[in-house]
Amino acid sequence: MTNVRPQPRAALAALFLAVFAVPSAFSQQSQQSTPSTSATRLPGQVATPQDTASEMRLLRQQEKQRTNIYKAFYPDAAMLRKAAVTFHANLLESNYEQGFLVLELEAADIAALRSFGFRIENAPEFIQRRNDFLAAIQAAADARSRTTGASTDGSTGITSAAAGDATIQSIPGYSCYETVEETFSAASAFTTTYPTLASWIDIGDSWQKTVGSGGYDMRVLKITNSAVGGTKPKLFVNSAIHAREYTTAPLNLEFARWLLNGYGTNPDATWIVDHHEVHLLLQTNPDGRKKAEGGLSWRKNTNTAYCGATSNTRGADLNRNFTFGWNSTGGSGSSGNQCDLTYRGASAGSEPETQAVQNYIRSIFPDRRGPNPGDGAPVDTMGIHIDVHSYSQLVLWPWGTTSTPTANATALQTLGRRLAYFNGYTPEQSIGLYATDGTSDGPSYGELGVAAYTIELGSSFFESCTTYNNTTKPANLPALIYAAKVVRAPYQIPAGADVTSVTLGSDASGGGVLAGTPVSLTASATDTRFNQSNGTEPTLNVTGGEAYIDTPPWVAGATAIPLTATDGSFNQTTESLSGTLATTGLSLGKHLVFVRAKVSSGQWGPVTAQFLKIASVVTPGNNETEPNDNIGTANTVAAAGTWNGAMGSSTDGDYFLVNLPAGKTLTATLTPNATSDYDLYIYNASGTQLAASEKSVGVVDSASVSNTGTTASARYVRVKFYSGGTGATNGTYTLGFNW
Repeated sequence: MTNVRPQPRAALAALFLAVFAVPSAFSQQSQQSTPSTSATRLPGQVATPQDTASEMRLLRQQEKQRTNIYKAFYPDAAMLRKAAVTFHANLLESNYEQGFLVLELEAADIAALRSFGFRIENAPEFIQRRNDFLAAIQAAADARSRTTGASTDGSTGITSAAAGDATIQSIPGYSCYETVEETFSAASAFTTTYPTLASWIDIGDSWQKTVGSGGYDMRVLKITNSAVGGTKPKLFVNSAIHAREYTTAPLNLEFARWLLNGYGTNPDATWIVDHHEVHLLLQTNPDGRKKAEGGLSWRKNTNTAYCGATSNTRGADLNRNFTFGWNSTGGSGSSGNQCDLTYRGASAGSEPETQAVQNYIRSIFPDRRGPNPGDGAPVDTMGIHIDVHSYSQLVLWPWGTTSTPTANATALQTLGRRLAYFNGYTPEQSIGLYATDGTSDGPSYGELGVAAYTIELGSSFFESCTTYNNTTKPANLPALIYAAKVVRAPYQIPAGADVTSVTLGSDASGGGVLAGTPVSLTASATDTRFNQSNGTEPTLNVTGGEAYIDTPPWVAGATAIPLTATDGSFNQTTESLSGTLATTGLSLGKHLVFVRAKVSSGQWGPVTAQFLKIASVVTPGNNETEPNDNIGTANTVAAAGTWNGAMGSSTDGDYFLVNLPAGKTLTATLTPNATSDYDLYIYNASGTQLAASEKSVGVVDSASVSNTGTTASARYVRVKFYSGGTGATNGTYTLGFNW
């Protein structure tokens, strides 16, 4: 199919953009900068460490010269959103509490904003903070240079002074963000620690590497259990395509840590890694990221062919350079000015970073979308692509070039509202932020039909570590986890119910149980977890639940264990579920229990898992011995375990004695044969009934009593015939004891 399909633009969107189409803050910026050693290098010549340190000093000086920075106080939330549509590339900071945005503006920009009711003030505080920030970084770099001298690492050829100049550790207050090198080192280390779970894949080169001027490999961290086969859906998450967006790559790396460090200890991380693939492009723009690590508000790549070799606004905006829909909005969705922050590049897919990303996307996802703008992907299409950005606190989906919804708009909206439930951001179609073309969702959704999202994190490019650690990371990590859970059918599964908790009785997820011990399961399911801040997503009643042991529901041969509504009826949007797991025949060690729930539409939601541990694999060898028809002849149960019994006749009554220790709770679980109905009772030594369970044919009965005293007390468990078979063959049952 054709890789580039021009998309129609809605008349309303075109009118709005025409009204707001004003010159970018950088469109009139000259290509001035003080000449440096790097300016005299020939194309392809490798930069020396001295060049790098000198260049960074000059680029910081250039950034200090930009003083056309203002506070724009918005009249209402609607105008705030409209300003974000047109002036997103100009945004430097947002202060929602005090009602203003910090923007870099030219005179025409100011006039346009005032005409829509914005109050514009100078922002000297921001300028001073920026200058102090840059000065602190430069001072730290100078101090390192004086301390370390010009010692050279023989393996890299980079002096220690220059190598340290662009490390995040040199930026006061930002030690929580890994540098490009630290990101790569962490990812590479995962492949050593988890050789069967992680691989570190070279997918191309950054621009600087292609011209022999330093640079980096473009690498993807692929996470999946290579020992588990089957069809595995793929989640692709890329970050830091805009270099100055500090939080994005660290969040992506934290997601990798959650998956890999949680394997074997976190049940959801374990099943995701076993049955799905997660592909993380942690540093999508590594050359530009190094500039941002040096304190610069750098957005684009570092291609010196655009806007002058020494300008701090050189390069191409990689998120306007993708081939699908490139320059399809007539100039409103990207810029043809090389110095503009949204410069789209010389041609579609001209940049090596862009080529690497879209080629990789095409290699992991099949093409499931037709060639026409109105075509949609089939509802069973697998895969999700998330491009993590900052900032604006938004969850966005295609299209960004037109207000016309996609053919998959309803399903994209449903998943978008699910993701926004976790981070509290506003979910909306991309056109609600600003018209864009040539963006990263082009090859994924535009060409291939893969569900694609942009998540805009936080409220600042250079977000403080306190805000990142306390707010941004804990809010957005669950959103990525949810995406990883629904990636098998993202156009379907989010319309089902979420299972929010799964608990197994008898400490089956902790210390474990003996094989053959029936285990109670309780869970909570809900269809309420949507962000309803931008429209209303219908919520449906939960109408069913089921569990699976070891084999998940999408695998052929999986056996469903039905769950019931704890209150007896499925009639609410949030329900408690319960059931019993049979553990006979399970091997020693941890097993995964998969739980899911459906809503009244019939759609099943995502799986949530819990561990079931078999602590000992012992074939039940405790056999009932007759006579045991009354308290006086009861069989003594000395330890927790499973007993085999049989109802000899319809008048038979089998008794078992447990000397229950003080402070313990006895749970007796009766599993009859499939065609019989036997009832379960617990008495004290005086014959007073303390608990009972009287369920129907073939249904497990369970009863519990606690010893609240200070000494052991006798408890008698009775199995009584109600209906069904009798005798050694037809009257069989098992009775589990646990305390």
